[in-house]
Amino acid sequence: MQKKLLFITLTSLFTSLVSAADLYVRNAGSGGAYSSVSAAITAANNGDRIIIQPKTNGSAYVENITINKSLTFVSETIYNKYFIQGTITITPSAGRLVTINNLSSGNFTIYGVSVSGATTGGRTTVNLFNCYLNNVDTTAANTTLNMSGCNVIGGVYFSHGRCTGNRAQMMNAYAVSPDTNLATDAVELIGNAVDMGIINSQNDYPFKFNNNFISSVSVYRMKTNSTNEIINNTIYNPNAGDIAPLYIDLLNSNTTGNIAIMNNAVSFVVGQTNACIQNSGNATVTATYNVFTNAFVTQGTLTQSNNTGSVNMAFNADAYTVTGGNVNAGNPAVAHADLDLTRNDAGHYGGSNSWSNYFPSDSGAMPQVNFFVTPRAILNTTTLNVSGSGYSK
Repeated sequence: MQKKLLFITLTSLFTSLVSAADLYVRNAGSGGAYSSVSAAITAANNGDRIIIQPKTNGSAYVENITINKSLTFVSETIYNKYFIQGTITITPSAGRLVTINNLSSGNFTIYGVSVSGATTGGRTTVNLFNCYLNNVDTTAANTTLNMSGCNVIGGVYFSHGRCTGNRAQMMNAYAVSPDTNLATDAVELIGNAVDMGIINSQNDYPFKFNNNFISSVSVYRMKTNSTNEIINNTIYNPNAGDIAPLYIDLLNSNTTGNIAIMNNAVSFVVGQTNACIQNSGNATVTATYNVFTNAFVTQGTLTQSNNTGSVNMAFNADAYTVTGGNVNAGNPAVAHADLDLTRNDAGHYGGSNSWSNYFPSDSGAMPQVNFFVTPRAILNTTTLNVSGSGYSK
């Protein structure tokens, strides 16, 4: 029985490997290639790869694209982007996996990447790597977005997934409707530069907001009884606002859960409130080892220790740096040590998820690891679990 099962498994793998094909798209269909991306999609089968030639004059493939199969899109020229002027709509289906590498949507704000509706009976997964995009919307139910190394001149709106090493105007974990086929991991925003801040407006998953350079963090919904993280971010807002830079508002929600706010370096201009952390609602908030250039003031109920106000720090929103009193100011526990194994630096360079893992994003046009998880302490009585992901440019 074991031999038969092994034979069946190997046969299935072999069939899967040989059935995948590469389809080429080139300007005017040169060399027998397809002249449009849509034509290649029509001819493709699930699992195929569509290789797109960037046009030599920098012009676009002008077409609206609907992706209704599990496909991978890459550039024919390593690390160079191909330009598609049009909307890209992904039709959801259980088990569908769409991976888009090296796409440029140009500076046309009306064009974006989106999933057209909820997935029934499973999940749709969208991977976006090394792309220049206008807007991303994967908020439809039962959709996972994995995005890394992208520049988004508008907003990223998604209901579940992991975003690492991106630049965007806004990132919002937002659910249009509850997921019915739940993923097993959290919403994760790690190592991103976000002009207008990051927001959690979904309550299906815990969230982890780590090592981002942002203007604010706002939480309006939360998974019941979940454990959530806002750790090692640099939060800098030179413009006066009407809420705290770390803002939790669950007054319209009956959910309860935990939020750890730790090792963040923060500076903001006082507007409607001088609070550094503002908690309204049922969340259990614990704030530790955060440093602020402002006087340390809180509003609402929270447990706090080892937070420091009026710290001398210099922030540079162009170079994405923070220097000064944040150095060695984070949690001294080994689990939070910096990459050089010294004490945690508060802010986006501190800890094992350091910003330096993701930027600069161009690693010489070589494949790049965009997420890697290992334990910081290993005991001979426990199982060693290591996980990671990466992509080729």
